[in-house]
Amino acid sequence: MELEEIKELISFLKDTDVTELNIEKEGFRIRIKRGYIYGPLEIAKTIKPSEEIMKPSYAMELQKEEETLHTVTSPLVGTFYRSPSPDAPPFVEIGTRVEKGQVLCIIEAMKIMNEIESDVSGVVKKILVENGQPVEYGEPLFLIEVD
Repeated sequence: MELEEIKELISFLKDTDVTELNIEKEGFRIRIKRGYIYGPLEIAKTIKPSEEIMKPSYAMELQKEEETLHTVTSPLVGTFYRSPSPDAPPFVEIGTRVEKGQVLCIIEAMKIMNEIESDVSGVVKKILVENGQPVEYGEPLFLIEVD
């Protein structure tokens, strides 16, 4: 996707009621979100994978790996936190062994801290969200290798 195409999308969205747009095209992903912190439209995240990631063999291996792992998703919209307070250690790290019911993170929604528990026992293989990042309902948070 070229810069000119992105500018056209932003221009188009200014005249609509759309507040967020996610596009994935040929290995390029962009999220455009309407907000009022930095102006009417804000480009929240732009990711362009390296050439190595775009190779079919790597993509197939990654997909195969993720199929064997259990995905823990966000049950609500809010802000993701890895620890109970800013100065406390994270609940889990990559490689941490977790039991079913163990707290993995906190999602803050409307000033309420919601503890998110593991629904399986296993080992945390990937943490898919950065601390302090907003998450949406159903968004993948962790990949766990089930026992």
